[in-house]
Amino acid sequence: MPVIRPSEAVTHAIHGARFVSYATPLTGSKELCAWRGEIPGGTKAPAHTVNREEIFHLLAGELLITLDDDVHRIAAGDTVIINPGATLSVENPTDQTAVSWVTTSIGLEAVLADGTVITPPWAN
Repeated sequence: MPVIRPSEAVTHAIHGARFVSYATPLTGSKELCAWRGEIPGGTKAPAHTVNREEIFHLLAGELLITLDDDVHRIAAGDTVIINPGATLSVENPTDQTAVSWVTTSIGLEAVLADGTVITPPWAN
């Protein structure tokens, strides 16, 4: 069983947030990906539609999560289940960095409103 140390995790940045990738095929995972997200205060990610289920657990801070036009204010300890085909946007309306843990299956893609397909390297 591989153990991924924080010093071995790969960090990616997009849309003002950092994604610290722990479980991917490159680290030995066969089915799942998992990463820590760091969303600075004032950050708003563009809406995107996902093709895989995501489990989004907020470790610290507060966020506004919009799922298919329904806005939810979540706080540390809350978990959001994002079903395949859902449109998601994440906003941190505070001045503190929010920290999340996300798990999904390998092959996650996100489609932006303009049709751009993003294949996040931390989820593949």
